[in-house]
Amino acid sequence: QVHLVESGGGLVQPGGSLRLSCAASGTIVSAYVMGWYRQAPGKQRESVARIYSSGTTTYADSVKGRFTISRDNAKNTVSLQMISLKPEDTAVYYCNTYPLPLGSWGQGTQVTVSS
Repeated sequence: QVHLVESGGGLVQPGGSLRLSCAASGTIVSAYVMGWYRQAPGKQRESVARIYSSGTTTYADSVKGRFTISRDNAKNTVSLQMISLKPEDTAVYYCNTYPLPLGSWGQGTQVTVSS
């Protein structure tokens, strides 16, 4: 069974930056398309960033130009660099395969953007 552990969240002021990390068991990071998702209170979970085996990355329009997803196959980790954070980025962030989540959803990491 695939396990995913997210970390790196926190409280940051608008305009600030955070870097999230996801540690995965096994070798799914190199074998599958990996994605970062988020779920804000009262909203459905949404995909915000994806990275393909080729290295190609795609982003939701709401984060394009501000978020950067990257992958380290040797360490089985996926990261999300976030800059110019906005209050509407506040959510619990998760990683998993994309488009179909194969791993159990981890606890996620809370990102709160507030002054």
